Amino acid sequence: MKAIIINEFGGTDKLQYTELPEPAIKENEVLVKVHAVAINPVDVKTRAGKGVAGRIKNEMPIILGWDISGVVTATGSDVKEFSIGDEVFGMVNFPGHGKAYAEYVAAPASHLAKKPGNVTHQQAAATTLAALTAYQALFQQAALQKGQRVLVHAAAGGVGHFVVQLAKHIGAHVIGTSSAANKDFVMELGADEHVDYKNQLFEEVVKDVDLVFDGVGGDIVRRSIGVVKPGGKIISIPTGIPAEVVEGAKESGVNAFFFLVQSNGTDMAALADLLERGVIRPYVNHFDFSQMDLAHQQQETGSTRGRIVLTLP
Repeated sequence: MKAIIINEFGGTDKLQYTELPEPAIKENEVLVKVHAVAINPVDVKTRAGKGVAGRIKNEMPIILGWDISGVVTATGSDVKEFSIGDEVFGMVNFPGHGKAYAEYVAAPASHLAKKPGNVTHQQAAATTLAALTAYQALFQQAALQKGQRVLVHAAAGGVGHFVVQLAKHIGAHVIGTSSAANKDFVMELGADEHVDYKNQLFEEVVKDVDLVFDGVGGDIVRRSIGVVKPGGKIISIPTGIPAEVVEGAKESGVNAFFFLVQSNGTDMAALADLLERGVIRPYVNHFDFSQMDLAHQQQETGSTRGRIVLTLP
């Protein structure tokens, strides 16, 4: 099978196309013929030696990637929920070794869901790590409720554009930050208000929110503390939060914490239902599998609208 590996961490020149045997599956796994893969900031960070590189560095050569959509071609003896020929999608083995940049992926059945028939493999692959992050953060970590106010940083990004849609779906008041060029996109997703982060300081125009979702990192958490109501939350996904910032938030009655998504087939099934009903829709930037280096370079710009998805032949 075709696969992309890295033998050492570094730039996009470390991505190597190769031929590997199809992976063997365990009793609880299925073999998926991959039609589309999506990439995330964690892909490029891990390639460079950051991200989750520390967790998988001893497994060289590494096959990067976690987000797939494809067709089941074999099932393990303990798998009952899927059959050969089923179209499935999911985030595989995150934050471990997903091995998604390949024609065939051995995936735990518990990490997958059936792909709705009304979406393409590219759309399904896009609705994986980013959508799961949004879903788990909003509903499991923040317990977001109808009528609450949410500030979404990087609202046009991979995770952010799902956060806006999901928060609006349950009836929250959504404020999204992005560049002016993405204002219309963010509003079309369902945001009630927009902040142009290049020309406005969000802390001067936003106040009294119940939840801040940080998809940017850096100094955003510290700057966000003052816009959150006492008892509110700040969830950050790019990196850990310095202890002094967490303590400063606590002194203001705000719970600020880092969150890392986990593979979960039950949550994927919930996303499948939302996709099927048209509640959420991914914005997809299309690449070919042969353009993985270009896809990584685009992801590294930090200004990609929605998701980057690569199609396999």
